[in-house]
Amino acid sequence: MPAEWEPHEATWLTWPHRGGVSFPGKFAPIPAYWVKMAELLSPHERVHIVVHDAAHEAEVRRLLAKSRRIRRDRVMLHRFGCDECWARDHGPVFVVRKSKIAIVDWLYNAWGRKYPSWDLDDAIPQHVARLLGVPLFSPGMVLEGGSIDVNGRGTLLTTRSVLLNKNRNPRLTQRQIEQRLRDHLGVTRILWLGDGIVGDDTDGHVDDIARFVGPRTVVACVEDDPADPNYKPLQENLKLLRTAREQDGRPLRVLALPMPGVITGRGQRLPASYANFYIANRVVLVPVFSHPNDRRALAILRRCFPSRRVVGIECTDLVWGLGALHCVTQQQPSNRRAR
Repeated sequence: MPAEWEPHEATWLTWPHRGGVSFPGKFAPIPAYWVKMAELLSPHERVHIVVHDAAHEAEVRRLLAKSRRIRRDRVMLHRFGCDECWARDHGPVFVVRKSKIAIVDWLYNAWGRKYPSWDLDDAIPQHVARLLGVPLFSPGMVLEGGSIDVNGRGTLLTTRSVLLNKNRNPRLTQRQIEQRLRDHLGVTRILWLGDGIVGDDTDGHVDDIARFVGPRTVVACVEDDPADPNYKPLQENLKLLRTAREQDGRPLRVLALPMPGVITGRGQRLPASYANFYIANRVVLVPVFSHPNDRRALAILRRCFPSRRVVGIECTDLVWGLGALHCVTQQQPSNRRAR
């Protein structure tokens, strides 16, 4: 599995629709995020958008047509059917071998069967494989794309709170899960972190707490306030990363990334995190939350990606759905890999 910063052929999105459950009482501002992503991504790579049905497709086309910033020749809509918009978790996970590309079709059960139904979302990788005419491998294991992060050299980051959770794969041991990751993603070193952040209904996806930004460099979220419930688990994860080694036995370079304070909605704390950024060709999309730490987080990520434009997108409305920009994107790597 290539690293996210390696060259992309495309980004896959699943457009939200009113029949979903992700944005109760706050759907109106949500489609504008998908228009914004198409505007920022289409100048640099193709954008494939999954829509639910004919009426949904017509609505999406109307919204896209209003924008003058979208490269329409690079935006394609696919009427596959969908339940929710979280393409990172239900979308195709691509792997590359030399000049060939394939899809790994992990099972998807809406984060431990929390939000029925999920059958349409679970089938999306199969539709994509048929569309692209590429091989499809099925490990027979539940895994969401947001629960893993890779450096493209053989090291994978994940959390025990998700992959070892009995609501995913109750019949698989840790050893069996690790073997499936090695077999289907080409990794040789698996780094296990602990708990995720408060409000994360995924049970603790790694893309809200720590991310690779280079072959040996990881940004790790830290909370400055010792009284905050995120302080202790993030400190524990930081310690684990500072003692970890990558696939060749070398220590990681760990950069602290601040948290955006307490963002609330739905009568609860929302899982707002600057780590939920998306790395695309020549641009990095970063969620921001109208918090003083927005500027600090953007400055850190701009130093990590000096050759890309790092764009902050106000995501207070989007995180109402309990996810942000990385959660709604899925990269399709180019078959010409660059290190």
